[in-house]
Amino acid sequence: MYHTILYDVTAVEGGSIATITLNRPERKNSIGPEMANEVLYALENAEREDHVRAVILTGAGGHFCAGGDLGALSGGPMIATLPMKGDYADLMLAMMRYTRPIIARVEGVAMGGGLGLVAASHFAIAATGSVFATPEIHRGLWPMMISAVLARTVARRDLLEMMLLGAKMPAEEAARLRIVNRVVPHEHLDAEVMTLAKGLATKSPTAVARGLAAWSKQGDVALAEALPMLRDELIGLLSTDDAREGLMAFMEKRAPQWTGQ
Repeated sequence: MYHTILYDVTAVEGGSIATITLNRPERKNSIGPEMANEVLYALENAEREDHVRAVILTGAGGHFCAGGDLGALSGGPMIATLPMKGDYADLMLAMMRYTRPIIARVEGVAMGGGLGLVAASHFAIAATGSVFATPEIHRGLWPMMISAVLARTVARRDLLEMMLLGAKMPAEEAARLRIVNRVVPHEHLDAEVMTLAKGLATKSPTAVARGLAAWSKQGDVALAEALPMLRDELIGLLSTDDAREGLMAFMEKRAPQWTGQ
């Protein structure tokens, strides 16, 4: 089904974990219209599967994503295997509004468009030795869409310095700027990512989905609009079976049995 990515599902306690692998290792997984479109399809597929509790986004061949495919951006040929669902901007928006936690598993390089994928994920764990950058300025370009996502995480002056200088930064600096949650030795990367994914899989899928949807919506409105909206979201969540089960399990001092309802 896919030409530029791989899609796999692993069963764990509480559900399953979907893994989307950017699969153009010969180009360090640079992302163009076809790959962005295929990731959109894969995310939609994972969201349709009730048993999928989290999504891991990673890259093949020892790198996460080297950035945008400049050949495709400059009008090079595109061989699409699927009808067009959306472009890179649509992918960023879909990730920011996604109702399953997305974990970016980062090794090697994460630059330009690849850094945007990291920033749009809910979590990011990087291996020691990973390199991050917004190098567009060196090519007479500007990280237009990426800047909107990074601005939600990185302080204004730090972000401007990143974009105007285009300098490479080590994983530890990316962690300081909160682009990634934490940095671990490469040999511990898979275990760290899977531990997080498995922990998320044990949580109420209803609470996670509704919580992430509310989290996304409140980030787009002013505080005066966000608080009443979040109050209504809480009232709706309290009426679900999972919320009732969670409260009952707490009172009965037992582990909850989530149904996703």
